[in-house]
Amino acid sequence: MELRHAGENAILISFADETAEITVGPREAAQVQAAAHAAREVLQDDLIDLIPSYSSLLVIYDALRTDHFSVLRRLRGLRHQIDAADKNTSGRDVILPVYYSTESGADLEQLARKSGLTIEEVIRLHSATAYTVYAIGFAPGFAYLGHVDSRIAAPRLATPRQRVPRGSVAIADRQTAVYPAASPGGWNLIGNCPQRLFDPAQSPSMPIAVGDRVCFMPIDRQHFLHLGGVLP
Repeated sequence: MELRHAGENAILISFADETAEITVGPREAAQVQAAAHAAREVLQDDLIDLIPSYSSLLVIYDALRTDHFSVLRRLRGLRHQIDAADKNTSGRDVILPVYYSTESGADLEQLARKSGLTIEEVIRLHSATAYTVYAIGFAPGFAYLGHVDSRIAAPRLATPRQRVPRGSVAIADRQTAVYPAASPGGWNLIGNCPQRLFDPAQSPSMPIAVGDRVCFMPIDRQHFLHLGGVLP
């Protein structure tokens, strides 16, 4: 656990070298969650915001209420509490339905062919893993999940699409994600999830958070449409 000055009213708590992706895993995600919970407890009204990432937590505090040294002292006092966090109980288990198909996932067939697998094997491998939510970014509700089975890992597209449909389930390298809204994107599309991953009218606005574990449940076309899914 390392604490660094990150601006006039921010401190960055780091648990791993984020330039070395291989070191980032469920242990670091659990520590980030534990740090976020503990920081809320000790800073309370002095806290403005917490921004979690793969293996770090940015703590933004109210400089009109407190100062850097006070916040640093309180955060340092959390070291043993965070290190002792139960790595197996952090976060919730979330199940997301997915319609895997070539009509809902434009790159599914090509990814299978390049991987030397059948489409059914790609679907089985992708839906057999419980993925840790490492970060949320790019767009509200866009959760970076890892890690996919190495047999279905695939590099980003050479030319990103100008528009990826909302709900698209995709793979990039060993990460997977669901596009919460229609947007540009360069990930490999393998299916679509009918569940909304960001709704500002709801509280909470996102059904998943950093530290949660996400499983994908294959559904058929009829069930997908019944749940409100829309095909491109």
